[in-house]
Amino acid sequence: MLLLGSQLIDTPVMSLQTGTELARTKEAIINPNNLKVLAYEVEGPTLDEDNSLLLVGDIREMSEVGMIVDSSDEFVSAEDVIKLKPLYDLHFTVLNKHVVDEQGKKIGKVVNYSIDIDSFVIQQLSVKRPLFKSLNDAELLIHRSQIVEINDHLIIVKSGKVKQTHAVKKGSRHYVNPFRQPNPQPESIDAQQS
Repeated sequence: MLLLGSQLIDTPVMSLQTGTELARTKEAIINPNNLKVLAYEVEGPTLDEDNSLLLVGDIREMSEVGMIVDSSDEFVSAEDVIKLKPLYDLHFTVLNKHVVDEQGKKIGKVVNYSIDIDSFVIQQLSVKRPLFKSLNDAELLIHRSQIVEINDHLIIVKSGKVKQTHAVKKGSRHYVNPFRQPNPQPESIDAQQS
């Protein structure tokens, strides 16, 4: 199931043991190499450390009340997880990054993203168009498969060139039916009739 990234910020983190709210999510820790959310920075009055993290692997389930974890023992500091520390220090976010195509044409700016909550991988980017281009399309959805490169300042996506496979000559009345199969299929023979 896909959820907007903004829906997972300021989400309660609930304890399965006590049934109470332990913390709230503050920011997603995202790996820029594969756009996977690895953890959430959390805050709350019951936390031992200021920069506590909740690894997505420790989330038992997502429900309408929030993220459910076993207990407060699931929270770690960034220094406790060696592989996570460099990504935490990077403070990478896809929000507000400019998006351009391979030719350098400006497409817009990322205003949100969609996450598959089973894998916590970002699947789509919601891109707000520049003012003049927003007259036709206010926002675009860009699938992760269209992303070519991510750097500190930009997200580069594949160009949107459309290749026409069936050109219609001027004055021609020949149209291609996209639902018709090009080669007729042979009729099936019932083996019991033979």
